[in-house]
Amino acid sequence: MERRLQVGRVAGVHGLAGTLKIESWCEPIEAILGYRPWFLRSTAREWRIESLQGRRHGRGLLVQLAGLDDPDRARLWVGATIEVPRSALPPLPEGQFYWSDLEGLEVRNLEGISFGRVARVVPTGANDVLVVVGERERWIPFVLGRHVQEVDLERGLLIVDWDPTF
Repeated sequence: MERRLQVGRVAGVHGLAGTLKIESWCEPIEAILGYRPWFLRSTAREWRIESLQGRRHGRGLLVQLAGLDDPDRARLWVGATIEVPRSALPPLPEGQFYWSDLEGLEVRNLEGISFGRVARVVPTGANDVLVVVGERERWIPFVLGRHVQEVDLERGLLIVDWDPTF
């Protein structure tokens, strides 16, 4: 089965036509509308969606799914995550990476000392930060050419210029 990425969640229901309020974790938030298929996943069920229409509404999105036109049925999906196949995401320019591709990479410094693996990436406003978990947790700014020297997705390795005592 192809790897899927969580790209948002169903935050609520809007109106009487079963329209869903969507919280998108994409940048820009409207990008989620172009990915297919969607998989709505809750603890009890999963639904594959090929056809949908959506638009921006406040800080989120409103989405009408083909086959869902009842608010009571729509409420069953509130809280469900939205997943898409990794292959649905467009390729990025050289030097840019999807956070999900960084998660799980082994992190070593220039001396070859392993710090552990990238557990997650956190946005901070100034730059993203890698949360690296090994014998302890380290927060390393994701600044290419300064702290991050190399990202090798094929080898599953990220090389950083970082003091092991910090």
